Amino acid sequence: MAIWIVAENCKGCGLCVKACPYGGVVVEDKVARLTERCTHCGACIEACQLDAIGCDVEDQAPPDFSEYRDVWVFAETAGDRLHPVSLELLGEATRLAGAAANGQRVCAVLVGDGVEPLAADLIAHGADVVHVAEHGELRSYRTLPYARVLARLVADHKPSIFLMGATPLGRDLAPRLSRRLDLGLTADCTELELDPENGGLCQTRPAFGGNILATIVSPRSRPQMATVRPGVMVARAADPARRGEIVRHPVSLELGDLVVRVLSRTEVARQQVELGRARIVVAGGRGMGGREGFERLAALAQALGAEVGGTRVTVEEGWLPPERQIGQTGQSVRPELYIACGISGAIQHRAGILGSRYIVAINRDRTAPIFEIADYALVGDVHQIVPALAEACQRAARGREA
Repeated sequence: MAIWIVAENCKGCGLCVKACPYGGVVVEDKVARLTERCTHCGACIEACQLDAIGCDVEDQAPPDFSEYRDVWVFAETAGDRLHPVSLELLGEATRLAGAAANGQRVCAVLVGDGVEPLAADLIAHGADVVHVAEHGELRSYRTLPYARVLARLVADHKPSIFLMGATPLGRDLAPRLSRRLDLGLTADCTELELDPENGGLCQTRPAFGGNILATIVSPRSRPQMATVRPGVMVARAADPARRGEIVRHPVSLELGDLVVRVLSRTEVARQQVELGRARIVVAGGRGMGGREGFERLAALAQALGAEVGGTRVTVEEGWLPPERQIGQTGQSVRPELYIACGISGAIQHRAGILGSRYIVAINRDRTAPIFEIADYALVGDVHQIVPALAEACQRAARGREA
């Protein structure tokens, strides 16, 4: 897309300058001018109210997508069980399907070898239909065989929406599948909503290094593809009485799909930290000052029966292991109670905690962004407040035991 300034219409109001995320527009002598930093993204066109910015893109009627129906979820497996994100996405798919105007179904896709028994669990968690594709060559994940199977299923059945987990597997498979089908893909979404006017999927994710939340739509392609990080959505409670349909599909692979072979698998022992399932999370940021500060947090967490987490900088400083990082590049959490200690509240971190029911923030800077989303704000020295809270919780626990 090419854009240009229509000088005779421009009044130098500066709305385009504020809208440009790249600094690609300036106002000189009361007329806007594009700079070399302009990426032709079009943000300035939407902001301009005077038709002072032209472009060479013509409005076109959207394609007919009436044959595309249903909300699909890729049911990722971990060994002989479902990955938790699969059930979380089923819950979100059920909500989206219920909001659709034309009564769409929720469908799950199981790919692997000997995975059909997992279909009952998917149905119990909201799937109306489970598409099962089994083959001996699909026992271990490899990009090309999985991409071929899914591409064929999507092409044959034409879902309207296709959701995948933003796991290591999903982050490898989703872009390959979107490229093969010539579709758009929005990665690491934190929120999904249906446009009430046209039924399009509005996909919200952090953008520009986490400095803004962008809502993205795919008006000219179906299915609309998005990946969602584990812990962002909520799984429905299982209903063993639910009934659904299991559809088995033959699998046909080509020799070129099997150029990579799995020779062996080695389980790496590592501490498993499931912050996304914790009821209470106590997290620290740069304000904790170092390892000693996190020892105080650990005492508070122990008194509350909580898990300890932290921001990206605390992991980079070596105060916490990587598996305890919370935020855009770490884990997403949605506990009943989230206690943020010495955390300023950059948007990258806030994106990972917005699902929390209650947020308590402790910071001596009363202007810290974390207070904008906190339910309870404590302005003060975290090194004094945290030990006092831990002591109070310990006293309360001893009183209950007595």
